[in-house]
Amino acid sequence: MAEGYDPQGDGAKMSFARDMSYGDYLHLDLVLAAQKPLSDAHDEMLFIIQHQTSELWMRLALHEIGVARQLLKAQDFQPAFKMLTRVARIFDQLNSAWDVLRTMTPSDYTRFREALGHSSGFQSYQYRLIEYALGNRNTHLMKVHEHRAEHHALLAGELARPSLYHVALDAVSAQTGIAFSPSVYRMDSPHQADAMVQQAWTQVYKAPEKYWELYELAEKLVDLEDYFRRWRFNHVTTVERVIGFKRGSGGTSGVQYLRKMLEVELFPELWHLRGGL
Repeated sequence: MAEGYDPQGDGAKMSFARDMSYGDYLHLDLVLAAQKPLSDAHDEMLFIIQHQTSELWMRLALHEIGVARQLLKAQDFQPAFKMLTRVARIFDQLNSAWDVLRTMTPSDYTRFREALGHSSGFQSYQYRLIEYALGNRNTHLMKVHEHRAEHHALLAGELARPSLYHVALDAVSAQTGIAFSPSVYRMDSPHQADAMVQQAWTQVYKAPEKYWELYELAEKLVDLEDYFRRWRFNHVTTVERVIGFKRGSGGTSGVQYLRKMLEVELFPELWHLRGGL
C-alpha cells in the first residue's frame, strides 16, 4: 500500500506540545464553543453562526472605520482610502451571508423562533456603533442598550466624537474654502442633507483634477454606502422570505421597519449632486 504524503518531510512543524498552534492563536476552543442552540431544531445552528460571524465582521468594520477617521483627520488620505475600501468589502461579505441564511425556510425557522425570546439583531450594539460612526445618529435607539452599561458607554463615547462624515466634511471645507453651518456637525442626530455641503462636493466633482483626493474620498464613501444599502436591502428580503410580515422577535414591525431603514441616506449630498452635474 502506498504511504500518504508526510508534510514533516517538507519541514512542516508537526508537534505543538510547547509551541503556539493555529487553534491556540485563534482561540478556536472558545470560538467554537460559543454556539449553544436552545432547541433541537437543525437550523438553529445556522441562525447562530450567521449572526455570530456577522458580529465578527462588524467588529472588523469598526476597527477599520475608527482608524480611517483618524487618518482623514490628519489629512493622510491614501491609507484611509484602503481602509474604507475594506469596509465596503466587509459589507459585501455580509451580503453574501444572507444567501446562506435564505436557505432556511419559514417552517425551519418556526421550529426554534420561540427559543429566541425577545432577542433580535435590532439590539446589536456593534451595528449601532457603525451607524453612529458613519453619521446616522438616532439617539432614540440608545435606550435598548441601557441594560448593558459598558455597551451604552461605548455608544455614548461614539456620540461624543465627530463622525467619519464630519471629518470628511472638515477636509472638504478646508480645501474648497466653503464654510458649513454648525448644524452640519451636530453630534446627537442623524446627518441631514445640506445645500452648502452639496455645493462643496459639487465643486469637487466639477474639478476632479484640482481636488483629486477629495474626489477619491467622495467615491470611497459612495462605494461604502452602496454596499451598506445592499446589505440592508438583502436583510429586508431575507426577513420577508422567512417570516413574511410578522413582527420581529425584538418587537419591531419587522419588514415594515426594515423598509423604513432603506430610506436612510448616510451621505445624502454625494447622491443628490449627481443629477445636477
